[in-house]
Amino acid sequence: MSNTTDFGAPKDFGAHHFYADIPAEPKAAVSIYEDYGFDGDETRRETTERRVILARELWTKIRDEARRDFNERLKAKKQSTGTWSTGTVKLDRFLGRELCVLAWAAEHATQEECGVICQKWLALRPEERWWLYSKTASEAGMADQKDRGWRKALYCALSDGESIKVRSRFNPKLRKREEQEGMSLFDSVKGDE
Repeated sequence: MSNTTDFGAPKDFGAHHFYADIPAEPKAAVSIYEDYGFDGDETRRETTERRVILARELWTKIRDEARRDFNERLKAKKQSTGTWSTGTVKLDRFLGRELCVLAWAAEHATQEECGVICQKWLALRPEERWWLYSKTASEAGMADQKDRGWRKALYCALSDGESIKVRSRFNPKLRKREEQEGMSLFDSVKGDE
């Protein structure tokens, strides 16, 4: 009998895992939480953080690719596989991190861009996804921080790149010396000799 449930989450009480809260209402948003568990001390209070709130339309576009990828890897480890059903669906802490990376990239996307995001996410190795999770969670890992740093960068990196509108807020002003036509750094060094 397997010691895991859903997508590889440990059955042990108080173990570190992630879970997706999938409401029964068909238009309601899906939330992904990180549950740190009790860290071996049942007297401590359990810590849970909501990492992302994803519109249902976007969740519908990414969930099947994530399920297929996770289940293939779970089968390879001879563990039971999972499905996305309404209610709470638990994930192994590493698979949860990977799902957050996918959801963070998709939260800024259109429904059409989600296919490209899924394909680029599938092309990443698990270790790369874990690294991206660590970088993103350290500065913008909470559900309400979606318009910051690495969260936006994930969308830019995994989307098609055609509809991204990144513009500079400031126009750089060149110094008079740099504005001179045909002058390079090496030209100024030669002139000083």
